[in-house]
Amino acid sequence: MTAAVDRALRLVCSGCGWTLPDTDGVRHPFRCPNVGSDDADHIITRQFDARGVLVPPNDDPNPFVRYRASFTAWHAAQDLGMADAAYVDLVRVLDERVAAVDGHGFRATPFMRARALGEHLDLDLWVKDETGNVAGSHKSRHLFGILLYLAVTEQGDQPPLAIASCGNAALAAAVLARAVERALTVFVPPHADASVLERLHALGARVVPCPRVAGRMGDPCVHGFHNALRAGALPFCVQGSENGLTIEGGETLVEEILAVGDSPFDHLVVQVGGGALASSCAQAFARAAADGRLSRLPRLHTVQTEGAWPLRRAWGLWQERQRHTGVSPEEALRYASTHRAEFMWPWAEEPRSVAEGILDDETYDWLAVLRGMAESGGVPVVADEATLEEAHDLAVAHTGVAVSHTGSAGLAGLLRLQRDGVIKAGERVALVFSGVERR
Repeated sequence: MTAAVDRALRLVCSGCGWTLPDTDGVRHPFRCPNVGSDDADHIITRQFDARGVLVPPNDDPNPFVRYRASFTAWHAAQDLGMADAAYVDLVRVLDERVAAVDGHGFRATPFMRARALGEHLDLDLWVKDETGNVAGSHKSRHLFGILLYLAVTEQGDQPPLAIASCGNAALAAAVLARAVERALTVFVPPHADASVLERLHALGARVVPCPRVAGRMGDPCVHGFHNALRAGALPFCVQGSENGLTIEGGETLVEEILAVGDSPFDHLVVQVGGGALASSCAQAFARAAADGRLSRLPRLHTVQTEGAWPLRRAWGLWQERQRHTGVSPEEALRYASTHRAEFMWPWAEEPRSVAEGILDDETYDWLAVLRGMAESGGVPVVADEATLEEAHDLAVAHTGVAVSHTGSAGLAGLLRLQRDGVIKAGERVALVFSGVERR
């Protein structure tokens, strides 16, 4: 017995409306071809339209099997004439190769009521625990969707892969690249954790330290990454602005939340660096609401550190435009989408924080996250170092999860939101513990 999927997928640029043609020589539809032609925020996004495609209903523990019809890779396979069963076999083969490298493959990660921590905070608190995911964080989910797309569409030559990262994303990329014996270059800061660097070398990645250059704005790792792309590498990264397909894998986390939760959440608090995790959450919840699977959106709140908070800066500028021009929030969002430089630019000073995994110079997926907050009634907050330390201590003591300071930064934001009166006693709140403590 089968159930019909009543949506087909199209890839569309949210900045200019460019749509990937049905028949075209575009081999890697990761970025809009109009990037750099103006100041628009050119991001590849997905649109679903009616079409009767048959997919067996399932509760497979592998999210890339269970939710396969939402992936560009699956639709590309359909267009190339690959049977659904053959695609599932491909997912399982690649998953086994990942398991051979990392000890296990992809499975639904725990989403649990954190009773002790919730009682301490007087909240109905739930935690999505990503510390046991492949390579120890949610980053691998984002990247495996890209890997599947390459496995489906590539024939013959395989260009090298590249990523800019300070830790978790690099490890995830290195595990997946090793699983398929693919060349990978990782651009890292000179102060990257020694254990991370050791593991990257053991996995066969080419590691390039990128020191900051006086007077040059932006993350030097991203500059190195862009040089690699110009030389022919593919963006195997966790920034939707560089590879729109990276958002798809992140959305499976929300699908798993929806599969477990028995009623809507009042709030979702997500830590933000480059913004892909929050972007995935915002888009997945919005799609669930549009599909009628969710009666209301949780208020999406984002957390950055005092070391760098470009997203909250952009939020303030968006609000200021509304006040000064009298336009609606949606009109201000449309303006922001075509005037990126007025809202998002690199942080002027080198960011520093104990939550080092969210110290991106820019929030690359800023516009989707800003929209998610605006549409759900959320707000951005900045957590000071003392609150980040407090949140980490509370997380470890009350949940027993070996989460990192970056991974528990959402809890720091929750503490701030409670103190500000935004989150109230008894409300239902979800967090993502996004990565494992490595030290």
